Amino acid sequence: MNEIADEDVPALLLRTVPESAPFIADKYGLPAERAVLTQDAVLDLYEVLTECFTTPVLMPQLQSSVPDAGLLQRCWDFVEPIVDHSSNHVRGAVYFEVLEPLLNAHGLIERSWPYMKERTRQRTLLMLHSYGTSVPGVTS
Repeated sequence: MNEIADEDVPALLLRTVPESAPFIADKYGLPAERAVLTQDAVLDLYEVLTECFTTPVLMPQLQSSVPDAGLLQRCWDFVEPIVDHSSNHVRGAVYFEVLEPLLNAHGLIERSWPYMKERTRQRTLLMLHSYGTSVPGVTS
C-alpha cells in the first residue's frame, strides 16, 4: 500500500469524514473543499485533527448513548492509513490529537476498539503500554 502524502491528509479527512466539512470551513473561512488543499491545512494538522475531527466529530460519537456506527467506522478508516505514517508530523498529530485524548475519558478506548483497524490497534496498545495503562478487554 502506498503511503498517503502529508499534504493529502486534510483532503483524506474531508473525503472519509465529510461531517468534518463545516469545522474545516469555519477554521479557514473557505469552503472545506478549498481549505483542505491549502498549505495551512497541512502545517496546522495538529489543530485540524483536534478542531475539525476529534473534538467535534469523533468524541461526541464515542460519548453518545446511541453512536452512529457508520460514522465511527469512517473515522477509524481515516486514522488507519496515517497512524504509523513515516512523517513525524503526521504520526505525532494522530498520536497526540486522536489517540491520546481517548485516555482522558473513561470508556472511550473500549468504545473505539471495535471500530479500529489493525495498525491503529497496535499503535493504541503501544500508547497504553507507554502510559502503564490497563484497559480490560483491550490490554488483557
